[in-house]
This record gives sequence, C-alpha cells and structure tokens, in this order.
Amino acid sequence: MGLLGRKEILELQGTDLQRETVDVPEWGGSVIVRELTGTERDAWEMSLTVLDGENKDSRLQNLRARLVALSVVDEAGTRIFSAEDAGMLGCRNARVLDRLYQTSKRLSRLTRADVAAAEKNSAPGPSDGSTSA
Repeated sequence: MGLLGRKEILELQGTDLQRETVDVPEWGGSVIVRELTGTERDAWEMSLTVLDGENKDSRLQNLRARLVALSVVDEAGTRIFSAEDAGMLGCRNARVLDRLYQTSKRLSRLTRADVAAAEKNSAPGPSDGSTSA
C-alpha cells in the first residue's frame, strides 16, 4: 500500500464505510446497515449529552431508532430515513430496532469496549504543570 494524498482520500466518497445486510423477518425482508461517517458519529455523540454549565443531561429518548435512522441505507449507500423518521421508527418492533442498533454500534465502534479502548489509547493532554506555551 502506498501513501495516500488529499485527492485519493477525498475521492473515496463513502466507499470506505463497512456495510452489513441484516435479516428482518418481522418486516418481511432485510436491510443494509452501514457504519457512521465521522460527521454522523460526532452528531450522534453530541445528541446524547447536553452540557448546561456544570450539569450534564443525558438524552436517551428514542436512542435506538435515532441510530437506526442514521445507519440504514439503500444499495447505493444513501440513507433511507431522515432524522424526522426516528419518531415513527421508534414505534416499530423493539426487538428489530435493537438488532439493527447493535449492528450499527458494532460497525461504528460505539460499543462500551470500543469507547473504553479508545479512551485508553488516547494520548493524555498537557498536565497542569506543563511549561509549553
């Protein structure tokens, strides 16, 4: 493998995203789940917590349906649900939503083990006693 440049990376256009077809017999077929893009993952993570001064408020309402709406795509890789569809998706079978949610979490490396590993491997920030400017 060679060294990639700006052009090669920017021309990937989503082709670097993993996908998995998930059988959904409860709905009479299957769907394609793909991992989140960097922008989608950041938006997802920001949607879960609101910082209000010193207080952190968790926003877990309709959690599974919101992630499913972000990660279910058609054969071309285009999302088939909008953010507004999450409310109606939340009314679907909880077992199905959880299956799709778990698949998306695994593909996007959002599991607790993935988050813990990322935190463990991240470089520590400068200490309070740092003399660097």
